[in-house]
Amino acid sequence: GFDACVSHRAEDLVSEVREACPAGIDVYFDNVGGAVLAAVLRLINRGARIPLCGLISQYNATPLPPGPNLAPLLINRALIQGFIVADHADRAPDALRECAAWLRDGRLRYREDIVEGLPEAPGAFMGLLEGRNVGKLLVRVGEDPTRR
Repeated sequence: GFDACVSHRAEDLVSEVREACPAGIDVYFDNVGGAVLAAVLRLINRGARIPLCGLISQYNATPLPPGPNLAPLLINRALIQGFIVADHADRAPDALRECAAWLRDGRLRYREDIVEGLPEAPGAFMGLLEGRNVGKLLVRVGEDPTRR
């Protein structure tokens, strides 16, 4: 269901993103930051929009990595605007209703990476920060009633 895929581990990330987005980037949803954001910033179009919702690439970094060159934001009159999901809590019921319909219709797909048992949670969390999981990381605790 997607047009292209670029690994954040690519040797030449800018070239990979350029190949996937030959006309440049108008909208980039970022919750990672780091090298991917730096590559994207080199390819943004005039008036691009970058909703910034997280910076997981630097959550455990000590010291913090140097920031990306923000000059493209000025030159291209682009905007990065931080937001927290709680800022839009009033819209949650509508979002849940729409997402549930998309899920039922097969228009919304997801992947889960399920780890069994609370003792595995610390390792799973470290794996999340290192990018070892695929999809939403869940830790199953207790008995799964569907496995009887």
